[in-house]
Amino acid sequence: MNHSPYIISVSVLQSIDKASVSRLIFRSGVVTGFCSSRIADEAANCLMSQADFEAVRSAQAERNQAAGRFKHESSQRPESGKGISFNSVSDELYENYESKYDGYARELPQDGDEEEQEIDGQDTGSRRLVGNYTAPKHLLNEFANDDQDTDIIQDKNTLKQISARESDYQKRRFDRALSPGRKDAFAGETNGTSEAQSYKDVMRQREQERDDQRLREEVEQRRLTAKLNGTEDDIDHATHKAALTEKDQAISQVVHGDLTPPRVVVDGDKTPPRTRKRRWDVATKTEEPDISSEVNTALKLDPSVDQTTKRSRWDETPVPVNGASTKRSRWDQTPAPGSVSAKQVTAPAAVIPTSFGTDVAGRNLPLSDEELDELLPKTGYKILIPPPGFEPIRAPAKRVQVEDADGGFVMPDLEQAQAQAKAINDQLPTDIPGVGDLQFFKQEDMKYFGKLMDTTDENQMSVDELKERKIMRLILKVKNGAPPMRKSALRQLTDKAREFGADPLFKQILPVLMERTLEDQERHLLVKIIDRILYKLDDLVRPWVHRILVVIEPLLIDEDFYARVEGREIISNLSKAAGLAHMISTMRPDIDHVDEYVRNTTARAFSVVASALGIPAILPFLKAVCKSKKSWQARHTGVKIIQQIAILMGCAVLPHLKNLVECIAPGLEDEQQKVRTITALAVAALAEAAAPYGIESFDTVLKPIWTGIRKHRGKGLAAFLKAAGYIIPLMDPEWADHFTNGLMTVLTREFSSPDEEMKKIVLKVVSQCAATEGVTQAFLRAKVMPDFFKNFWVRRMALDRRNYRQVVETTVELAQKVGVHEIVDRIVDNLKDESEPYRKMAVETIEKVIAIGGASEITDRLEERLIDGILYAFQEQSIEDPIMLNGFGTVVNSLGIRCKPYLPQIVSTILWRLNNKSAKVRQQSADLISRIAIVMKTCGEEQLMGKLGVVLYEYLGEEYPEVLGSILGALKSIVNVVGMTSMTPPIKDLLPRLTPILRNRHEKVQENTIDLVGRIADRGSEFVSAREWMRICFELLDMLKAHKKGIRRAAVNTFGYIAKAIGPSDVLATLLNNLRVQERQNRVCTTVAIAIVAETCAPFTVVPALMAEYRVPELNVRTGVLKSLSFMFEYIGEMGRDYVYAISPLLEDALTDRDQVHRQTSATVIKHLSLGVVGLGCEDLMVHLLNLIWPNIFETSPHVINAMTDAISGIRTAVGPGVLMNYLLNGLFHPARKVRTVYTKLYNDMYVQQAASMVPYYPLIESDDRNTWYKHSAMVWI
Repeated sequence: MNHSPYIISVSVLQSIDKASVSRLIFRSGVVTGFCSSRIADEAANCLMSQADFEAVRSAQAERNQAAGRFKHESSQRPESGKGISFNSVSDELYENYESKYDGYARELPQDGDEEEQEIDGQDTGSRRLVGNYTAPKHLLNEFANDDQDTDIIQDKNTLKQISARESDYQKRRFDRALSPGRKDAFAGETNGTSEAQSYKDVMRQREQERDDQRLREEVEQRRLTAKLNGTEDDIDHATHKAALTEKDQAISQVVHGDLTPPRVVVDGDKTPPRTRKRRWDVATKTEEPDISSEVNTALKLDPSVDQTTKRSRWDETPVPVNGASTKRSRWDQTPAPGSVSAKQVTAPAAVIPTSFGTDVAGRNLPLSDEELDELLPKTGYKILIPPPGFEPIRAPAKRVQVEDADGGFVMPDLEQAQAQAKAINDQLPTDIPGVGDLQFFKQEDMKYFGKLMDTTDENQMSVDELKERKIMRLILKVKNGAPPMRKSALRQLTDKAREFGADPLFKQILPVLMERTLEDQERHLLVKIIDRILYKLDDLVRPWVHRILVVIEPLLIDEDFYARVEGREIISNLSKAAGLAHMISTMRPDIDHVDEYVRNTTARAFSVVASALGIPAILPFLKAVCKSKKSWQARHTGVKIIQQIAILMGCAVLPHLKNLVECIAPGLEDEQQKVRTITALAVAALAEAAAPYGIESFDTVLKPIWTGIRKHRGKGLAAFLKAAGYIIPLMDPEWADHFTNGLMTVLTREFSSPDEEMKKIVLKVVSQCAATEGVTQAFLRAKVMPDFFKNFWVRRMALDRRNYRQVVETTVELAQKVGVHEIVDRIVDNLKDESEPYRKMAVETIEKVIAIGGASEITDRLEERLIDGILYAFQEQSIEDPIMLNGFGTVVNSLGIRCKPYLPQIVSTILWRLNNKSAKVRQQSADLISRIAIVMKTCGEEQLMGKLGVVLYEYLGEEYPEVLGSILGALKSIVNVVGMTSMTPPIKDLLPRLTPILRNRHEKVQENTIDLVGRIADRGSEFVSAREWMRICFELLDMLKAHKKGIRRAAVNTFGYIAKAIGPSDVLATLLNNLRVQERQNRVCTTVAIAIVAETCAPFTVVPALMAEYRVPELNVRTGVLKSLSFMFEYIGEMGRDYVYAISPLLEDALTDRDQVHRQTSATVIKHLSLGVVGLGCEDLMVHLLNLIWPNIFETSPHVINAMTDAISGIRTAVGPGVLMNYLLNGLFHPARKVRTVYTKLYNDMYVQQAASMVPYYPLIESDDRNTWYKHSAMVWI
């Protein structure tokens, strides 16, 4: 047999010294099973005697057990472990195994069970081999359930639900039920709700809940203590014994020989015997035949046992009784033909037809012991006792009746079941009577809107039922309807809110909001209903305040920002409607609720109430709550309310800061740790909100905070440190330095804390102290920086995404105080660290430090180390990260001319990485060229840039669009700094290669290509032929359809450059033809391009062509011409004076056209035209155009009205308010209100814009007996 190569001869062991034997044994690692024991024994004999060896082993076992390192048998490698462990000999010597074969596999695995067990990680007690590596558990389990058929559509719908993204804490909102209504103390009645609770009732209920919670905690504590003492079984036995019935006691008396006589009823005793509650899990009869007669006798003799009491028959065999007079429940009887009983069954084959017939419900019936004995062997099985408190589900299961030809039951096909489920969903109605066609109708909606499916005659319904159905229809329309239907229904609910009443409305809305399957859009619409009706209901909402808060408060802790805003708005409106007194009386019982979730949401809701009704109104209540002696939960919640007020209101707490601080100051010395912690956090929130003011208000808490810092540890210390960190920046410089000195001792001690939350707060406090004016550089260098870099600039911190960002920010703050050189010198060596995340952390820090402080402090030696390190980090990155790119670019640009010695090496690195097979590497290299092109120009490295330009030109055939976009960006940066004449390759060779790339539909490629083409057209158009420019024009037309605005803007500007290069005629012809396309966005961009061409090449080259094009009888073309004129007059300004009279006939035709869009666009043209000719002597034309515009002031379209108003304002600016006053005075006093409204609006616009200029044009009114209106004209100038 070929054994392991690690077999060691005993003779060899005897021939060497003891130390060599020991080293040989332990270095041999694996020893085969059949000889390992012998080798160990022989080795022990070589080293010492057997007695000495046993003494050493026992002493080592005692030492290991005392040190807590003694390994129990359960902690060793189990039987399922594969192979044998390394160092097995040392394990036998130093770990007290029960057997020398522990750790070996004693049987072969079957069906891959062992491998599956190890992969699943179930074998937690096994020891892994040293070299055993495997994939992460989440990747191994990714396809664990791949064989299960899942409904993708159902999973997608589930993910859209709000509850799918909520945490377990947020899901605790479902534990709260809608409580009964609250009495309105101001109304003197319950508003028709008989179950309404008063404040006294609610407080009594809360007190009872606290007592119950206290008792549960006490019982749990006793059970835990008993478990530690080993007496848990006695407690459980005593508990279960108290639940036995009197019949069970009688049985127990007979079985155990208890001769206590039973209770005897004396004649005349009217008191009925005390009956115990029956328990299903207590046996009703004994199975021992030798005592059954005694038990029955005892039961008959005991008059206290009610013989007529109905017995639990769930586990008895159903036996049909012929001719029974009493009607019995047949749910637990086995359906069988005739009167066949279970006792007549002799074989299992005869049992199956009787139990599994055509009635499928029979297969769900429980089997009796006799049936189980006949179906299964009597030996080899153990009858388990049901757990205490177990109750079987009595609700009948859903029946799926699928019958085959023989009448037996057949399992339904899975695909068929899924098809049936889909058919059920498809059968859900979307067209509901009285509602209309909805967008969707879910299965869960049937719970709340199922009544709308009834075909009951509404003439027979009461008024309340009709109102209920009306509200139900409107809510369903808002929730599931299309936008027009939703808008109409929401308006009806708002207008008729008081007519419907608060009770019918909220009884329908609030349960739907509590539905678990609700989605974001549905919740948003339902919350909008509540928001709208609160304004209308006003004080009628008071009985429903608490129930609304139960539904809305969870929104305050939702992860969606807009949901939180909606929740605050609802609670704000609710507090304004119900009033402060009712809000306090409603929410007061929840302040010291036993559930922390309720207290948390209540505190947030109270902060919203304070922001809505004002802090001074709620401050007396908060003072009382924070000083409560009844419960620490109330004090805790009161302080948390103030904390949330500071977070919510920000600097608005400044007027009330002193009162708020005095309110929570006693909490810093509270007897409860949680109260002290939340108080410190509240002080921190107040200081953060008040910064940089309000240090005087914190005088009362400075001493308790400093005392608490020295007393506390853990989370309490973290809270106090956070408070101190926010207060110190508010102090004067000398006091800030004093307190920072005292605080830094604690901070440096906590630098080595393992708590992640503590690290985060310590970093924040150090950052705040470093930014304070009074803290000096010498202090930070001596007291802070050594320990800071020792504890936080470690590899493990780079992997901690939670504190990684805070370490970088704190280091940047220190750099602003102690200087760039000091910080960069400490972390520059980390750029060559083995850990890539650590290198990225160093690069990001250096990038931010140099970007803020510059590179002037960096010495020559540090400069070399920095460039060397940044190059190493850039080359060694395995995943291309923007952090490396940004850091490299910032360092090179900051050093500027000092980078010249290193540019050849940098360029060689870039060229080498441009040949990399990875697309990401090539893209990053091209991006780096864009960052450093300006520095290369500054250093005079035109030759290197020419080399880079040629290489990039060769890479224009790149297949990856992201990489191609970066290459084009790099080429653009080189063209910008080198110029057209010195560019290599020449522009005449470069541009033809860019023309095909314009067809690329990738946004990055499009934007960079058009920018590059536009730059060439602007500065080097003479290097390219006119034919090539026209070809580019046709390609640019497609760019006008791009989704990104930057691409469209670049394309439009490029048209202007090309028109300037080759003349406007050809370009203009191309653009005018493009006005005939159907896409509006394309036409609008074309009109902008025409206007830019007019601005670039002078308007006289474009206006004749536009006027000729306006004669085309096509609506889109004519509208496009008007838009082009509008943009043109906007761009050319005063140059428009020479063309206004030429285009006036065109504008006359457009202003008298029947099409509204024509009139609207022409009004826009007139606005820009009139603003360009102000003071240039064109007033006669402006008055003429005003006469054409004035009839359009009564249009109904909002867009037309706005365009006409703007045109009138432009003309008024050109001709003055006096002319327009003559138009307005005719309609300001018109008898029709609609006419007066229009004229009043125009008058108001004129008064706002030109009030002083209107004074000379006010009409002169003759004086009468009571008033003197006459004013001399000279008074205008006085």
